[in-house]
Amino acid sequence: MIKSGENMMITNKIFKNNLPEYSNKDMKLSREVRDCKLFKIINGLYETDVNTPGYLLAGSIYGPSYISFEYALSFYGLIPERVNTITCATINKKKKKIFNTQFGTFTYRDVPSFAYPEEIILKEENNYSYQIATKEKALCDKLYTLKPLNNYTNLEKMLFDDLRIDTQEFNKLNVETIEKLSNLYRSRNVELLARYIRRTKDE
Repeated sequence: MIKSGENMMITNKIFKNNLPEYSNKDMKLSREVRDCKLFKIINGLYETDVNTPGYLLAGSIYGPSYISFEYALSFYGLIPERVNTITCATINKKKKKIFNTQFGTFTYRDVPSFAYPEEIILKEENNYSYQIATKEKALCDKLYTLKPLNNYTNLEKMLFDDLRIDTQEFNKLNVETIEKLSNLYRSRNVELLARYIRRTKDE
C-alpha cells in the first residue's frame, strides 16, 4: 500500500492489485478519495498529494505528450505572462483535448510527426519526471498552430506585439536549432522564423 507521506501517482489497477485481502476494492478506493488520502486526476489515475504541481502530471494524463506552446514559453521567460493552463504537444491524436482537473487545466494538440521527437528535454523533480520542449521547439510549436504569415513584418507583429516575445530572450535562441526544426514542420511560419532569425544573426 501507499506509505504515509509518500507522494506519487497511482492508477486504479495498481491500487487494487495492492489490496489482495479486500473483497470490495472499489469501496476501498472510494473511501481513500473521500478521506483525502487519494486525489482524483482523471478517471483511473490518482495522486497522493493534492499540492503536486500540475506540470509534473501532464505526461501521465494524456500521451505521448510533452509540455510546449504557451506554458513552455512562459517557463523559459520568452513571454511575460504567467500561463496557468498546462499546454502540451501530442502526436497523431487528430483532435485537441482539454482536461479540467483539481490539479489544473491541461490542453493537448498535435504537432507534425517528423517534428514531434526532436528537442525534448526530460526533467526530474521530487521523484517525478516530465518532458518539456526546448525554448526553440516551444516557439516553433506555437507558430505551427497559427494562421500562415506572409512576410517578416507580419512575423514581427505576431512575435513581439501579439505573443509579446521578450526581445532579449528571443535573441538568445539557437539559429541552428530553429533551422533544423524548420525542415520538419512543413510550416510556412516556422520556415519564415528560421529565415528571419538567420537574417538578424547575420546583420
